Amino acid sequence: MRPLVDIETGIAAVSAEPDLQGALDELLQLSEEVIEHWIVARGDVPTRGKREGFRLLALHRQGATGDPSFNACRETCREIVYHYNMLKMQPDPAETTHRLEMMKMISSHLYLFISGKMQVAELGDFCCSSKPIRLAPDVAPEITKEV
Repeated sequence: MRPLVDIETGIAAVSAEPDLQGALDELLQLSEEVIEHWIVARGDVPTRGKREGFRLLALHRQGATGDPSFNACRETCREIVYHYNMLKMQPDPAETTHRLEMMKMISSHLYLFISGKMQVAELGDFCCSSKPIRLAPDVAPEITKEV
């Protein structure tokens, strides 16, 4: 599992050239690793199982156990899976770049939510507002340490 800061950099670096399938798999893997950090920080072991064919969805379910506010990123995980499927099963050369950029943006959103939640546990109690982070400048991010 890569450190969280490396995951953020990795998401930004993903490109469809020269290998679209490799880019899709990398974004999915990076998204899984983000949730793995959340699960490990809670003292649990990330599942190797799948839900609806995707480990990302199983990891989300595991991460939400006992923390209903974590469900704020459920749709984010589902959108990552949606874009993965669209690019893999219905490749449209005219839409590939746009769809991959959307998947990158959504993966980045997942990263930002979970890294923020690791700083402020209440994040997600009301949507996924970053207000608790913006109002607490003395909160030091824990995202640079390797878990």
